[in-house]
Amino acid sequence: MDGTRTSLDIEEYSNTEVQKNQVLTLEEWQDKWVNGNTAFHQEQGPQLLKKHLDTFLKGESGLRVFFPLCRKMVEMKWFADRGRSVVGVEISELWIREFFTEQNLSYSEEPITEIPGTKVFKSSSGNISSYCCSIFDLPRTNIGTFDMIWDRGALVAINPGDRKCYADIMLSLLGKKFQYLLCPPFYVPHAEIERLFGKICNIHCLEKVDAFEE
Repeated sequence: MDGTRTSLDIEEYSNTEVQKNQVLTLEEWQDKWVNGNTAFHQEQGPQLLKKHLDTFLKGESGLRVFFPLCRKMVEMKWFADRGRSVVGVEISELWIREFFTEQNLSYSEEPITEIPGTKVFKSSSGNISSYCCSIFDLPRTNIGTFDMIWDRGALVAINPGDRKCYADIMLSLLGKKFQYLLCPPFYVPHAEIERLFGKICNIHCLEKVDAFEE
């Protein structure tokens, strides 16, 4: 496990300016999960996404969707149930196992050969895979490109000093025609998104309903 540090979650701190610059090691993140200190996790998923998911997907099936820092997001099953192929990455094996158990999904696990000591968990149906490794190790795997990225809190959970590297990894995973849906727990200025990702289209920040209609 590397020493990459991630920022604390908004729901645990009332001062968002302080929160944005707080950091945790990956080991400290995992301690939070083990100890149930997970106020940052929305068990039911974002209801705005659930309400407008079909609008966002625009009836297209067979697309690949990537979930960075996926935790045990119920949205992964929402997308898979609508015919999408879902791939996530999460450092906590505990949360990956809990996802499959809570969603009543049988699964298998196998080593990620490119990253010694890590695993990938796959649903028996084959449409959900979750890589248990650091997001920064992911480029060493051969997971291909994606049509959509659903970023719920991942960008802002990354140490500010590592966010450009994170953004570069996300860009490397995008296909020619893509949608990047960003759902941060607090406001991220457009200038910051542009600094990280450049002036590319199809990055929508989920702060209002019409983000699905642009």
